[in-house]
Amino acid sequence: MHEARGQSVCYEEWALAISEDPQLLALIDTLPYAKRQPNLVLAAARFLGAGNTPYAEFRRFLFSRWPQVRQVILTRSTQTNEPGRCAVFLPSLACIAAAEGKPLALLEVGASAGLVLFPDRYRYQYNGGPILAGPASAPDAPILPCAVTGPAPLPSELPTISWRAGIDLNPLDSTNDDDVAWLHALIWPEQEFRRQRLRAALEIAREDPPRLVAGDLNQRLAEVVAEAPAEAAVVVLHSAVLAYLAPPERRKFAQTVRELGVNWLSNEGTQVLPQPGDGTEGIDADHVRGRFVLRHNGRPVALTGPHGQSLDWL
Repeated sequence: MHEARGQSVCYEEWALAISEDPQLLALIDTLPYAKRQPNLVLAAARFLGAGNTPYAEFRRFLFSRWPQVRQVILTRSTQTNEPGRCAVFLPSLACIAAAEGKPLALLEVGASAGLVLFPDRYRYQYNGGPILAGPASAPDAPILPCAVTGPAPLPSELPTISWRAGIDLNPLDSTNDDDVAWLHALIWPEQEFRRQRLRAALEIAREDPPRLVAGDLNQRLAEVVAEAPAEAAVVVLHSAVLAYLAPPERRKFAQTVRELGVNWLSNEGTQVLPQPGDGTEGIDADHVRGRFVLRHNGRPVALTGPHGQSLDWL
């Protein structure tokens, strides 16, 4: 878990210790291959009550509660629903709205509980500057801070969102206690600021529930896009979703999005959607480690912090 370095002392310690623990690795290897995800295993343990403890205590918890931990892993998935990611999407969304001269219709694939579908409801602070809010932003809406480098087209106002929908294999319900507890478990132990942000974002979703469609993104994408109002500019967006698809499924999705003729914002790992000659080959590996590549219609425009904490415009 390279991304835990400097972000979570607890997860960094646990991940390193697990990597050197043959017994625990053997236990994790009994899981289906697709379920052997560090974030999923750690979140499942925390969902069941594992605290921010030294590794030895965490290890005892895992072994003593493994049947229950395993069941959570098998029935849940990594559905981190971080509203902070709106901060790295916002400049591109504002550019699309300005270029098209229309309100936006947002469709997020891998939407979880749909919290990234409300970029017009949050408040933003880039590089510690003035707080940016819009007419739909509540006075107590969470403030999403983001450190910016490079010539990012930071907006002066928020775009209008006229329609929002999401697709997920298993959408989470912002009014369901277990689903909310799972979203909290997916937040890293020390990051109380993210838990506060999640609580505020969940309140927004409860007041205006987005349309969340259960199903495979490749199977449902075209039909849900067709629901968007004709007078809006459709934007399909996603973060840390395509990594969970096999390469042929990723290629199928990319082809479908292009054929639909919509705007496409992808925020994924550097190797998830590589395109020969797209410029990412020249980016230093150490510079990009632990970050995502934000692409607009397949073209890289920025490197981003995985939780929206940074935007390095290319």
